[in-house]
Amino acid sequence: MGKFGDIVKSDIPTLVDFYATWCGPCKVMHPILDQLKTEMGNKVRILKIDVDKNPAVADQFKIRGVPTLILFKSGEIQWRQSGGMDLQTLKRRLLQK
Repeated sequence: MGKFGDIVKSDIPTLVDFYATWCGPCKVMHPILDQLKTEMGNKVRILKIDVDKNPAVADQFKIRGVPTLILFKSGEIQWRQSGGMDLQTLKRRLLQK
């Protein structure tokens, strides 16, 4: 957990994707997040957390549905949303924060 805490405390915005391998909408989000990383480069860090392999982290953030996206900056939650979204909407959200 220490490493996760260090990552989200960064000044670089960190988008955490809480997902599960069996989740259809999570599979749809995978290429969208890859494209987001390609377009935004070092302006954002994307961290994927499998809720089945990391239940303590998922429980800490009260993840009740997947996918759930949480944007951290300097250790603070800036934005959170459950469910999928398209690339343009996601980029707008990130650029607003």
